[in-house]
Amino acid sequence: MNAPGIQADAAFAGLLPRLDGALGELDPQTTPAHALARLLAAGLDTLPLPGHGQTLLRWQALARVAAFDLSLAKLYEGHTDALAILHELKAEPFPDTRCAWGVWAAEPPGARVTLYERPDGTLRLSGLKCWCSGAASGSHALLTAWPEGDRAGHGPQLVAVALRQPGVSVSAQAWQAVGMAGSASLDVSFDAVLAVRVGQPGDYLSRPGFWHGGAGIAACWYGGAQAVARALYAQLSSPNASRDALRLAALGKVDVALQATAALLRQAAASIDAQPQVQARALALRVRQSAEACARQVLDEVGRTLGAGPFCRDAHFARLAADLPVFIRQSHAERDLAALGENLLTPATEPWSL
Repeated sequence: MNAPGIQADAAFAGLLPRLDGALGELDPQTTPAHALARLLAAGLDTLPLPGHGQTLLRWQALARVAAFDLSLAKLYEGHTDALAILHELKAEPFPDTRCAWGVWAAEPPGARVTLYERPDGTLRLSGLKCWCSGAASGSHALLTAWPEGDRAGHGPQLVAVALRQPGVSVSAQAWQAVGMAGSASLDVSFDAVLAVRVGQPGDYLSRPGFWHGGAGIAACWYGGAQAVARALYAQLSSPNASRDALRLAALGKVDVALQATAALLRQAAASIDAQPQVQARALALRVRQSAEACARQVLDEVGRTLGAGPFCRDAHFARLAADLPVFIRQSHAERDLAALGENLLTPATEPWSL
């Protein structure tokens, strides 16, 4: 199967330089789907598994891809997350097929996929799934579906599905995005589509890796913020730069925001590696909120300091500045803050010790 096993440190030697090299060779005008295919062909989807000793290296790779292109990062993170999920749940649904995966777990009102078993024992899917990143270009997906007639309340069942089969239809009608347009998070309809069960009902949400993956999203947001900040750093570090106090103060604010989030990401990665089976909900919520706030502050400070120039004359910056505010809206904002606050009030918690 595609998912790597538990590998020694040497297996990932040179990962970041190889990834940097591959990204540097990509045409800036290439589509995220084509760029993902190039990374997969080079074997650069084989990342350290979360909680296996090198979680930080995994997140550094995600941040590198995000700094290059956030829509590509959305697809790359989804694919590598799928490999980690399959490994964690000990599943091998398509062992002889090289897959480009998506993970589609959104459950908005009015859109639900039902899973039912036919008399011949096959599992079938019917219904609508929304927010399916990479739906038009991917080959396979992991998605949440609801067992027909389930009264036990175990939660959704994770299934694997091959997308290039009868009964799968993709619609771009609702996708009107400007920011993150390249992620193509489309609607997918299923009509009696063959599926393979992955784990048991509720496993997708209850497994430790759910929050490990949630924290990995924060690394993508951080990578995007880091790339935006580099525009300010590059201008102020040029030989003839105007370094008045206000511009230097903006750079200082950006530095504090990025350093604080980086420290939290490093701390969370170390904690996950030290205790991979411990519930990492609070860690993930904390780094996600920090990365979101960091991204918002960096966008604001850099934009106010540099003015309209990079938004209008720097294609890479303009794309990042359009994509990042959309990507961080994957955060649940105050709902996640409330969940973090609730977690802090559990009896075993002693917050804020140094």
